[in-house]
Amino acid sequence: MTSLAHDTAPTRGAVTTHIRAQLPDLTPSGRRIAEAVLDNPHGIVHLTVTDLADHTNTSVATVVRFCQDIGLRGFQDLKIRLASESAPPAQGIYDDVTGNDTPPVVLNKVIHSTARAITEAASTLDSDAFTHAVERLSTARRVLFAAVGTSSPLAQDAAYRFRTIGMHTEAPTDTHVQHVTAGLLDAGDVCLTISHTGQTQETLATTTAAKNAGASVIAITSFYRSPLTKLADLALVAGSRETNFRIEATTSRLLHTTVLDALHVAYTLTNPERAAHVQQRSADIITEHRI
Repeated sequence: MTSLAHDTAPTRGAVTTHIRAQLPDLTPSGRRIAEAVLDNPHGIVHLTVTDLADHTNTSVATVVRFCQDIGLRGFQDLKIRLASESAPPAQGIYDDVTGNDTPPVVLNKVIHSTARAITEAASTLDSDAFTHAVERLSTARRVLFAAVGTSSPLAQDAAYRFRTIGMHTEAPTDTHVQHVTAGLLDAGDVCLTISHTGQTQETLATTTAAKNAGASVIAITSFYRSPLTKLADLALVAGSRETNFRIEATTSRLLHTTVLDALHVAYTLTNPERAAHVQQRSADIITEHRI
């Protein structure tokens, strides 16, 4: 496959034209990926990198390499460019919102859209996987909460809240420290990874290190098929009715927070006396910071 120079990267809104122009220079596997993208650019936005690899009978590495060879940073960059090329100018936040909506109407639509997504999440979650996740957490010696980007605040919050009910938690914000911490886990420890796409390189590296170290891996993600779900021992898939073109999945972060809340409550019920004792000690400390 011809490796394209950085200055041949497609401009915004012209990625399909750019891919079509590169077809003669692609290998057979690259051409299959390119033709799949050109046949249904809108549909590619809704796929994971694993889905596209399976659909084209290639591999995740081949899909990523194809994206890089046409001048993109990776598969997510391809999806963002396809989305911007396909989306009508007024669309991009919520499908039900129009350019003529007033702020109060937008508020109402966003609230209802989010509420609907949370309700529908119940149909994507595996109750058995959730039960097993609670069991793993209740017997874990320590738990690493791993996440980067927009999922990182969820990991930080969850690690703190679980700590206040007696769990030994860690949630380093630095990706290198996350990676090292994961590699130092042992059998009996848990790595709880949070990732919307399930295909972020840093998150996958940390999760792989945890698994290689013998720790159990629990994933909270939005897609059934991704590199992360393949790594995980237990996958809690909380998908949503994401908008057609919204790549930054705000609603999914709310769904993942809801799953973490449910795990928190269920974990508390496994040892309510210990949780109540630690919560009281935490509350006493916090009181010192209140006026």
